[in-house]
Amino acid sequence: MKKKGRRDVEAFSMSFLDAICCGFGAIVLLLVLSKTAEPFILEETTQELEALIANLQEQLYEIRGETTVMNRTMVTRKDQLAAEKEKLARLQGDLSNIRGEFEASRDASDIAEVIEGRLATARQSLSAEMQRLLGENFRRKPKDQTVGGIPVDSEYIIFIIDTSGSMVNYGWDLMMQKVEETLQVYPNVKGIQVMNDMGDYMFSRYAGKWIPDTPARRKAIMTQLKSWTPFSNSSPVEGITKAIRTFYSPEKKISLYVLGDEFTGGSIERVIDTIDRINREDDKGNRLVRIHSIGFPVTFQRGAALATTGTRFATLMRILCEKNGGTFVGLNTFEPESHYGL
Repeated sequence: MKKKGRRDVEAFSMSFLDAICCGFGAIVLLLVLSKTAEPFILEETTQELEALIANLQEQLYEIRGETTVMNRTMVTRKDQLAAEKEKLARLQGDLSNIRGEFEASRDASDIAEVIEGRLATARQSLSAEMQRLLGENFRRKPKDQTVGGIPVDSEYIIFIIDTSGSMVNYGWDLMMQKVEETLQVYPNVKGIQVMNDMGDYMFSRYAGKWIPDTPARRKAIMTQLKSWTPFSNSSPVEGITKAIRTFYSPEKKISLYVLGDEFTGGSIERVIDTIDRINREDDKGNRLVRIHSIGFPVTFQRGAALATTGTRFATLMRILCEKNGGTFVGLNTFEPESHYGL
């Protein structure tokens, strides 16, 4: 019995070991085969990736090239836009100048005559008091006599002076000469006042009051003028209206002398209407005060581009002087004159 059982165990063990060895052999063979194919697969994948990378790099170079071209185009467009904007600004400036010249020429058709310095003479008889002040020789002259085209019948005079940078830098010496000549035309008056075009007083102690006419006061006025430069907006409107409202009196004969080179304000017609309301006419058609003016050729001497405001000043003051019993004198040179060269 024992021998039979031993043979059975040995036979089963050998078969089992055979099966196990075959299984392991198959697994080993599969592993060997799979390891052999793997390098070929990796090499093929690497080549595909390298080709893809090369393709992407080529596309990147193309995009960069297109970006460079676009940047250059954009810079060119920006330069063209800046040039067009500059051209537009110049054209707008030219248009503004043309509009100003058109407005000025519409308000007065003979601007050229004004610029050349021709003047219109306003006539008015002298009061008995002014005839006495001017002396015997003057009384012998005709009653409508003027000096340099300016009626000299007033007993009180007010200077309204443009103290802007253009006048101070280019026309101040000539302006002082004209003030001195005007004072010489009036050898003796009852009162003087000096204001700038904004209505600021030269002497604060005489604000709202008349400066006594004495040789010392006249000398002080000329001395102060040398360094008197208060702020100005290059428009005489404020000074004119303040002078009329402050100093008008029915028993006084007053003349305003407006000295300037340009008008930078708004509508000329609106200014004229405002002065008409303030410096109204009486029953005889006489205005409360006379308005004279002397225009200096500052803007015309500095070039045609700057002449518009000078033309507007000449237009405004010519109309104001004509409507308010006075005379406008347009100077056409800075050359000094030894006489009352208006």
